[in-house]
Amino acid sequence: MTRILLFGATGFIGIHVRERLAAEAELVCPGRADLDLHRAVPGDVADLLRQVRPAVVLNCVGTLAGRADEFVRGNAGVTATLLEALAVAAPQARFVRLGSAAEYGPTAFGHSVKESDPARPTSAYGISHLAGTLLTAATGISLRIFNPVGPGISPASVLGRARDLMREADDHVDLGPLDAYRDFVDVRDVAEAVACAAFAPASTGIYNVGSGRAVTVREAVRLLAEELGFTGEIREGDQESARSAAVSWSRADIGRAREVLGWKPRHTLDESIKAMV
Repeated sequence: MTRILLFGATGFIGIHVRERLAAEAELVCPGRADLDLHRAVPGDVADLLRQVRPAVVLNCVGTLAGRADEFVRGNAGVTATLLEALAVAAPQARFVRLGSAAEYGPTAFGHSVKESDPARPTSAYGISHLAGTLLTAATGISLRIFNPVGPGISPASVLGRARDLMREADDHVDLGPLDAYRDFVDVRDVAEAVACAAFAPASTGIYNVGSGRAVTVREAVRLLAEELGFTGEIREGDQESARSAAVSWSRADIGRAREVLGWKPRHTLDESIKAMV
């Protein structure tokens, strides 16, 4: 069996990646107590690589909230540390990292963004992920994940927060603006994309991982309220998410992942919301 070193196996996406690969790979999943990538230096990672001798290294570690310097360290710095260690201790291993749709920044309404489109992020989060992708593009695979939803979703996301608020509220919930269009992709489909990237013939490049469909956040919240049986008022404020400020439209062109990695999404948004509830 292929030996895979998986970082971030206890996170929202990492849990599903671990479950997806458990039956067909020999997984090694160090926790933060074993090796904290946010604090590690390349030599620490190189020592682990020499012990494990993986054929594939998957990085599902990332920073979703914090200061600009924390984004840079968690999303770009971790990538740089892993790549430097790989070059020294496991140059033949395949490397796959999780990037973000926030790398693209604003796109024209109705446009399905392609990997070849200009990347012009407007947030510190998007900039940090773009840096990680640029570091990786020549020697590994970077998967630009759009808006992951499904079982285990983090309360740091708009739907995760809305779910938690609706479970506790009686007559209303207060959220940010919900008029933006987003490409929601099921986390189980994301895990499948990571598996495809781990085993596909192609070993480098950038790939969008989305549903290929855009809906308003308001519609997704409405579906969530319906599934929860929440009949109270949904109030919209004006405080945008720092990760996606100024991005009113987002939809992935997933043709490249389909053609090169052999991947396609299988779950609908309805299914994802039922699973997260």
